[in-house]
Amino acid sequence: MMDLKKFSKKSRTEIKSMQEKENFRRDFIGNLAHELKTPLFTSQSYLLTLIDGALKDEQVNLKYLKIAEKAIERLIFIVKDLDLITQLETEGLKLEKSKFNIISIINNVFEMLELQANKKQISLFLGSKNKILNVNGDQEKIHQVLTNLIENSIKYGKESGTSEVTVEDIVKNKVIIRITDNGNGIKKTHFKRVFERFYRIDNSGSRSSGGSGLGLAIVKHIIDAHNEKIYVESDFGVGSEFSFTLEKSN
Repeated sequence: MMDLKKFSKKSRTEIKSMQEKENFRRDFIGNLAHELKTPLFTSQSYLLTLIDGALKDEQVNLKYLKIAEKAIERLIFIVKDLDLITQLETEGLKLEKSKFNIISIINNVFEMLELQANKKQISLFLGSKNKILNVNGDQEKIHQVLTNLIENSIKYGKESGTSEVTVEDIVKNKVIIRITDNGNGIKKTHFKRVFERFYRIDNSGSRSSGGSGLGLAIVKHIIDAHNEKIYVESDFGVGSEFSFTLEKSN
């Protein structure tokens, strides 16, 4: 006969687990609805305004159509990322590993995001004296990881701030890539959930920086598929650092 204390403890654990799953499901649905409704309502409102008579003014016509187009682009971006992460979770991630220069990839991402950084007067820095540092991994997927993390550091960084990427040796066959910003930072209570799909640190109901809400979840899947680690450290009000490991190649 099962001990009543053990049975009670097991039951409480199971109930707690069910409650956590239900809370996660509710948060996920709520956050997904939030991410989808903003671009949907934006495009709808501007298109309805055009239908109601704004089409007669060519300048207003073009302006409103461009706003509606941007909202639809964001919606497409969200749907594509949602489709990608669904594939990652159901089918797994197939990697095409090769030897490549991680410094070159970082510089490429910097060039791609330079305009976005300039709009906020954020300086991009590469804290590495090496011009060549070879690693093993899926080059395309690691490029996506760096793009997502550096783009986030720009989005959530303070104007006239910095976004710095450093590459360091940690053990004989490993390097760690750190992406650091001096933005608003993240409270430690959020650390365990920042890689969840659509998890929002700011629950105020608005997200001015845009994005799909899936970037960090995708990053986590890619790094996990490489059997590597990803970390987050942050001082609230000071800034954040996301870092991940890769296998070094000679």
